[in-house]
Amino acid sequence: MEPAIQINPGATKWDIRQKVWDYIEENNLANFPRPVHNRIPNFKGAIQACNRLTDLQEFKSSKTVKVNPDRPQQQARFLTLEAGKTLLVPTPRLRTGLFNNITPPEGASKEQLRICSSSQGVKDFSVPVGLDSKVKVDLVVVGSVAVSEKGLRIGKGEGFADLEYGMMVSMGAVNESTVVVTIVHDCQVMDLPEELIESHDLTVDYILTPTRVIETKCQTPKPQGIIWTKLDPEKLEKIPVLKKLRELEEEGGKDVTLGVAPEGTEPGLHTGQTKRPPRRRPRRNIQQDDEGESKQEKIGDSDQKPRQRPPRVRKEGRGDGGGENDREFNKRGRGGRRGDNMREKDQEEGAGEVPTQRRLPLSVTTVYLGGIPAGLRVSELKTALREREAIPLRLTWQGAQHRAFLDYSDPQAAEVALESLQDLSLNGHSLQAELAKSQRGGKRAGQSNRRERPPTAPENTTDPPEAENDTNEKAEQE
Repeated sequence: MEPAIQINPGATKWDIRQKVWDYIEENNLANFPRPVHNRIPNFKGAIQACNRLTDLQEFKSSKTVKVNPDRPQQQARFLTLEAGKTLLVPTPRLRTGLFNNITPPEGASKEQLRICSSSQGVKDFSVPVGLDSKVKVDLVVVGSVAVSEKGLRIGKGEGFADLEYGMMVSMGAVNESTVVVTIVHDCQVMDLPEELIESHDLTVDYILTPTRVIETKCQTPKPQGIIWTKLDPEKLEKIPVLKKLRELEEEGGKDVTLGVAPEGTEPGLHTGQTKRPPRRRPRRNIQQDDEGESKQEKIGDSDQKPRQRPPRVRKEGRGDGGGENDREFNKRGRGGRRGDNMREKDQEEGAGEVPTQRRLPLSVTTVYLGGIPAGLRVSELKTALREREAIPLRLTWQGAQHRAFLDYSDPQAAEVALESLQDLSLNGHSLQAELAKSQRGGKRAGQSNRRERPPTAPENTTDPPEAENDTNEKAEQE
C-alpha cells in the first residue's frame, strides 16, 4: 500500500510529527480531543483497529497486557479486561508511579468494564504496581504518531513510551521476546528514515490499523533499559519513580550519570530535534461516525440573535475584589452547602446569572460539557473539576439539558482543561468535553478561538421551551 504521507529527504522527527498532525486535521480523520497536535491522535476507526488485537495469537496467549493510557487505545484496554487478563496502564506522564493494575469490581458488566478502561477508571479501579513488583508483561500496546512497516516508531515527542519500556526492562517485566503492538490510522504508516531512530527509541512488532494487521519482523533492537545520559535533572525531578529507579541502579553498581539538555531541545529526552509550537487548525463539526461517536449537541448558531436581558445593577463599593461567596468554588472544601446551592433562591426568582462581583476577561474560551446524567448535582461536577485541576473562571449549569459550559481565560487554558477532562465519568456516565461549537467553526488556522464577552449576558437561544424554567448557575472564579 502506498503511504498517504510522503517524507521529504532530511526531515526531522518533528517535521514528520507536524506533517502527520496537519494531515489528520486537514482531512478530518480524528475524533475528540482536537486539534491532534502534540497528542497521540484519537483517529477515526480506532475501535476497529483495536478490535484486531483479539486476532493476534500473542494476545490470546497473554496473561498480562500493558496498554498506554491514551484515548485511541481505550478499546484495547476494554478488550483486555473483557478477556479476563491482567491490565496494566502507566500512570499518565508517570507523575505518581509506573503502573496501575486495573481491578474491575467482581462480576463487572460490560458497561462497568468500559468505565474501568477509561482514564477515570484508571483512577477509580486501580492498584499501584511498584518497581519491586515481580510482574511479567506478556504483551505491550503503545500509541504512535508515525510508524513504518519495518517497525520503526515515532511518538509525540515526550519519550514516555520509551521510558516506560526501559523501566520495564530494568525491573525484569519484559525481555527481548516481549511483543510490542501499536494501533494507528492507516495514514500514520509511512517510510521512516532509519537514521532518525536512536538507541532509546522503542520499535514495534505489529501494527494494527482499521484495515489491516502488519507484522513488521523488525530487526532494530528494542531499548535494553534506561539510558541515563539521555535524561536530564529536570526530567528526573518531574518523575519521582524514575528517581527511585536511578537510586536502585546506582546501588547495583550501574553508571547512572545524567546528561545535560542541549539548548533548544525538548526537555527531558535528548533527541536532537527542536520542538515546534503547535499549529492550530480550524475545528470541524463532529459528525457521527462508524464507531458510534456522538455528534455534538447544538449549542447556538452564529445567525441567531441572543435575547437581551436588562443590565444588572451592581451595588457601589463592592468593586472587583469579589466576595466570600464568589470564592466558594476555589476555597471551600468539598460538600460545602453555600457553594453548592449557588444562591438557588435568586435563580428560582428568575435571575439567569449570579451577580458578578469580579469582572471576567473581555474575552474567554468556552468548553462544552455534555452527557451530564440526570440527578447529578452541580457540587459533584465542581468536585470533579477541582480533582482534575480544571477549575474554570465561570461555570454555567444547565442540568435539565444535560450540559454545562466552562469559561477559561484563553485557548491555552481551555486546551489544558480539555486534556484533563478526557474520559470524565460521573455516576457511571461518560461525559463529553470539547470546545463549544461557536468557538470551532469557520476560523482559519492561527485565528484565536476566543469569543468576545457581551456587555450583558444573553440567554441561550437554543434551549428548548421548557428550559426557560431551568436553573442556570454561573459561578465567578478567581
